[in-house]
Amino acid sequence: MEKPVRLKSISDFHSSRGLPPPEHPLISIIDFGKVPQNVVIGDHSWLFDFYQISLKKGIDFKMKYGQQEYDFDEGVMGFIAPNQVFRIHTDHQQVQKRSGWMLLVHPDFLWNTPLAKTIRHYEFFGYNIHEALFLSEKEEKILNAIVKNITQECHTNIDKFTKQIIISQIETLLGYSERFYNRQFITREKSNHRILENLEELLEKYFNNDDLISLGLPTVHEVADRLNVSQKYLSSMLKILTGKSTQQHIHEKLIEKAKEKLSTTNLSVSEIAYKLGFEHSQSFSKLFKSKTGQSPLEFRSGFN
Repeated sequence: MEKPVRLKSISDFHSSRGLPPPEHPLISIIDFGKVPQNVVIGDHSWLFDFYQISLKKGIDFKMKYGQQEYDFDEGVMGFIAPNQVFRIHTDHQQVQKRSGWMLLVHPDFLWNTPLAKTIRHYEFFGYNIHEALFLSEKEEKILNAIVKNITQECHTNIDKFTKQIIISQIETLLGYSERFYNRQFITREKSNHRILENLEELLEKYFNNDDLISLGLPTVHEVADRLNVSQKYLSSMLKILTGKSTQQHIHEKLIEKAKEKLSTTNLSVSEIAYKLGFEHSQSFSKLFKSKTGQSPLEFRSGFN
């Protein structure tokens, strides 16, 4: 398996993209339009030791989103966390006018600030690169204004207020990004509802499989992988559209199948638990009661 190219510092990133050294070792804002296009960055995996938040236009590659391809004619925003492996597939035949920016922040810059902990709570840092945020012109302007403020602070004389002002601006940037992602889950209804349909079909097939004894219960990781999305993206999308997590959807389908077997067969509770992929019937009974308020036997007795 190919080993990812690891960039440990923001200086390493600048060097890899043919850019002059950064003014500050722990934070940098790069004009995407000024990144040399002859620098080869694909096709292999990358891994950073710092955060990258970017808004880019005129990218010379395509990515897949759900079951559709997008060529990023509109503004697209991406979020990469430290130690997150990602891959880019470029199309070197296309030459476009690039624009946008990249904000690079080393975790050491956040040290001893509340953002050092809260930044981990933004789930979009765990999304795959093809699950980017597509922005309207109005949204772009809002984020560009925030980045302009950060740039100005980085280029002014440093004083005791500089770091906190920059941190505050980054928090505002992340807050708006979270709002815009929630909007995207709703406005990109076709793609997201197709994922919902595929999830329903996947779980239906899974729990109808006679080999659940060896397969066991489906995990969130397995479901997301089959749907070609990241675990965090799938969970975020489902919470916005349905109010339920991926795990809750799995449990709902499981309970539905359990009710079906309890009401239409003479199988014992232990046999049903075993057929649904449980090693121990006690675990099945506990889950069933937590979801329905009844034990499996109490539920069955309602049909007699």
